[in-house]
Amino acid sequence: MNNLLKESIAPDWGQYFEKYTLVFEEKSDDQHLILIDTESYGRVLILDGYVQVTEKDNFIYHEMLTHVPVLSHGNCKQVLIIGGGDGGMAKEVLKYPEIEVTMVEIDRAVIDFSKKYLPGICGNAFESDRLDLKIADGALFVQQTDQKFDIIIVDSTDPHGPGEVLFTREFYANCKKILSEGGILVTQNGIPFTQEDELRKSVTYFRELFNTGTCYLADIPSYIGGPMAFGFATDAVGLSNLDKNLLEDRFDSTNIKTLYYNPAVHAASFALPNYIKEIIA
Repeated sequence: MNNLLKESIAPDWGQYFEKYTLVFEEKSDDQHLILIDTESYGRVLILDGYVQVTEKDNFIYHEMLTHVPVLSHGNCKQVLIIGGGDGGMAKEVLKYPEIEVTMVEIDRAVIDFSKKYLPGICGNAFESDRLDLKIADGALFVQQTDQKFDIIIVDSTDPHGPGEVLFTREFYANCKKILSEGGILVTQNGIPFTQEDELRKSVTYFRELFNTGTCYLADIPSYIGGPMAFGFATDAVGLSNLDKNLLEDRFDSTNIKTLYYNPAVHAASFALPNYIKEIIA
């Protein structure tokens, strides 16, 4: 049992975990990974001092990056996940029996770690016969593949180190090339209140490449600093402001159980506060 573990969001502000149990720690020249058990959030994965995922609230992140694009699309059969090594995104997408998933994770060790230490997040996703797991560089995959996908979900770290390439114009352009007609690209874009450049750059690139480039929001308690932004890009018209009744019909037909997502939340998530409108203007 340890006393205090800090996550510094800014030089003078952050959050901390107290009275946690250290489950695993690994430090190398490239990264510092810590896994702790906490009373409030269950197991918490921290990479280079920043919370990546928790057992308690990961459902919000995974549901919103899955069901918003899938139900916006309306006829999704093929999903590509870039990253997502904890398995939570694959588990959520695989709730749709008609969808096949290709997942590209750069590090096999991340998969093995998740299966061993985070089974509450990944479940049996990695054993599904509808999951095609590729250990490869995601940026190179989208550049080289001949496959087409209805939805691409970029479940990445923030744009630092290995994750930086997944926020470039070139990467987004390569994603567009492998989207099927009416396809949707969604991305994690951090907390706009503290990471506004990350969101601004991505949406700028989206609007250069796609007919629609915007973001939608969700509040995730362990990602402090305000609502989290998810990038949304597509050439299909009107998918970011679908009628709630249409979304309800689509969602009701799935019989999927969710803890955060519902059609009303879906529709409202695209309503942006003024400070975020200004960031992406």
